[in-house]
Amino acid sequence: MELTAAAEAFVDHLERVRRLSPATVKAYRSDLRDLAASTGSVQLEDVDLDALRDWLWHATQRGDARSTLARRSAAARSFFRWAHEQELVSQDPSLRLVTPKRGRTLPTVASREAMTALLDEYRDDAAAGDPVDLRDHAILELLYGSGMRVSELCGLDIDDLDLDRATARVLGKGAKERVVPFGAPARDALDAYLRRGRPVLVARARTFSPAVMLGSRGSRVGPRTVYELVARVLAPIVGAETIGPHALRHTAATHLLDGGADLRAVQEILGHASLGTTQIYTHVSAERLTATYRLAHPRA
Repeated sequence: MELTAAAEAFVDHLERVRRLSPATVKAYRSDLRDLAASTGSVQLEDVDLDALRDWLWHATQRGDARSTLARRSAAARSFFRWAHEQELVSQDPSLRLVTPKRGRTLPTVASREAMTALLDEYRDDAAAGDPVDLRDHAILELLYGSGMRVSELCGLDIDDLDLDRATARVLGKGAKERVVPFGAPARDALDAYLRRGRPVLVARARTFSPAVMLGSRGSRVGPRTVYELVARVLAPIVGAETIGPHALRHTAATHLLDGGADLRAVQEILGHASLGTTQIYTHVSAERLTATYRLAHPRA
């Protein structure tokens, strides 16, 4: 079987059977297409360990980040393990493929004071009643107040919200459902948007959408709109040229731990499959604590 055809079958398996997120499926497809291009799209059985090592070496030469190399080697191992299980290859050539060690980079996080000032400013802007301002204020409050992913926010339907309990039911990675709490400011922002903003946007739509967050024409808001909003308001605060909604998720998690939240509780809120993923925020908290100590203590 040709490598390209086998790769497409594997990606289809990830999408239909394992039900991985669209972003993950897209990454696997991109990595395996790059492998096919590197090897000249040969027969699957002809790909050996040396070919895989050459593929990663060429990626290193063109300057791919260590995180990209790690993801690609993981994609190759998953693909060939599946191919071996499907009896498409007699041996798995990726068994001895070494994953490059990933460098640890701490998430970008905004301070409590900066977030309070930002959200207060958006609350004041939304008070005028513009439906998009009301929506943007609700988006920012909900992302920061719940730590949910941008895909989870965009996927929210009206029935997923419980304003009385201040919770939202979200569909996370791997189609795993969980309920996340949010605070009183997010609840108030959502209530104002649902009463005064969303009905205006619904009236502009050609067809009704059950989505909580609507675009200016009344259809479900897309991730790109949320990215542009967060990039516009958060980049000046954290001093980063490139920033996205995940920064609010990082900020929420860090502030929860700063406030004394249990690590496993934060894991549940964020929907992390592994506690190890959540633990990076303990490093962020420790680094912030050290920086505060050095600035404040006379003997630091």
